[in-house]
Amino acid sequence: MIAVIQKVTRSSVAIDGNVKSAIGKGLLLLLGIEDADGEEDIQWLCRKIVNLRIFNDANGVMNESVLDHNGDILVISQFTLHASTRKGNRPSYIKAAKPEVAIPLYNRFVKVMEAELGKKLGTGEFGAYMDVELVNDGPVTIIIDTKDKK
Repeated sequence: MIAVIQKVTRSSVAIDGNVKSAIGKGLLLLLGIEDADGEEDIQWLCRKIVNLRIFNDANGVMNESVLDHNGDILVISQFTLHASTRKGNRPSYIKAAKPEVAIPLYNRFVKVMEAELGKKLGTGEFGAYMDVELVNDGPVTIIIDTKDKK
């Protein structure tokens, strides 16, 4: 799994012009899933994200997590994170999981993340064309790949 994590002051996702989810201060997660991903990736990534110390403490130092700030999380599936651009100019998405694999893993990720966060997440809609808006706070953007955890 690849996650692009953006610290935001607010973020929303709309489908066909209708806002599906919106959050205030917290994290926008763009999540890419591949066939090799499984429960271990989900558990590790969810724990890592909710404990990631990228929020400022009282001294203005990034030393606190989304949990410490009672922040929100909006998670959007994004298969294009697994794009390969090695050959030619048209990206290949062969590494991205097909819907029959990705949807159950995405749904499981949401459930585990909600348990770790202690509240409901905002979500997009898997496979839909979405308009995502955000105000990046900092800006702070972190990329985590569960295949690079060692």
